Amino acid sequence: MSENVKIGVVGVGHLGQSHARLLKQIGSADLAGVFDIDKSKSQSIAAELNVRSFGSVEEVLNSVEAVSIAVPTSVHYDLAARFIEEGKHCFIEKPVTSTVEEAEAICRLSKEKKVKVQVGHIERFNPAVLALSNLKLDPMFIESHRLAQFKPRALDVAVVLDLMVHDIDLILNFVKSPVTSIDASGVGVISDTIDIANARIKFKNGTVANLTSSRISQRQMRKMRLFQRDAYISLDFADGIAEIYRAVKPDKVMPVGMNLGTIGIGDSTRAITYEQPEISQVNSLKMELELFVKSIIDDTPAAVSPEEGLKVLKVADTILRQIEESKKILNL
Repeated sequence: MSENVKIGVVGVGHLGQSHARLLKQIGSADLAGVFDIDKSKSQSIAAELNVRSFGSVEEVLNSVEAVSIAVPTSVHYDLAARFIEEGKHCFIEKPVTSTVEEAEAICRLSKEKKVKVQVGHIERFNPAVLALSNLKLDPMFIESHRLAQFKPRALDVAVVLDLMVHDIDLILNFVKSPVTSIDASGVGVISDTIDIANARIKFKNGTVANLTSSRISQRQMRKMRLFQRDAYISLDFADGIAEIYRAVKPDKVMPVGMNLGTIGIGDSTRAITYEQPEISQVNSLKMELELFVKSIIDDTPAAVSPEEGLKVLKVADTILRQIEESKKILNL
């Protein structure tokens, strides 16, 4: 396949509009049009981009080879399954679906129909993460904080599926070991679902990850810290910056970064170095959409497969079940 991929966008809220605008900029994509149940939104962005405003999902199905799905999580499965059944490639915003059973069905369907399905775990393409591409990661402890101010959106799912999934995905990608146990707690404050949650994930290789997510914070934070032998790595997803601190033998200091001095005495002396890896200034959303289109044209695996999305959802589901169990015990 060598021609441009004819693609549509279903759901043109804030995020879906960004999908449409960026797809319009991607040379290998042909944005056929957009659809939203709110026709005024669909017509507005369609007029802006000079594309078709579809009147129904059926019209989208009959007009595209691929679709970007940016609708509420609760309807991901119904829409994606319908498009996949018709042999259409799907980019599905995170989380892949609302339930593990739905995600398993998407995995089966995509294989059966031989279509590309990519899950929109955008932080994989954050400049801070891309900066670590040449670094061997072997974290022993990980701590993440993803805090957001309240916005009346995505309230159909708990904060675990809304925000924490970003960090679950990254951690599962960083730690190449099975999960052995999860402890979690959380509470709903201003919605009927969970608005703030904490989870402690243990892996078979001994790694421990502590995650906190909130959508009722006064200030925003999107940070992760990784601790491994002789190194501390700090990631700021908001600023797209990675920082690496190392403790190395004085004769192993590399001619990069800064030498912050030494600690210890005798054979235990270590030089403390600081490095801020060079980052690529990329538009993370555009990059993942470009990779999706490229996987269709080149017939290569999706950048984030539905199977990976399923693994994330299984961990998130366990966290949610743990929280519900703790609420029952406390009679909340």
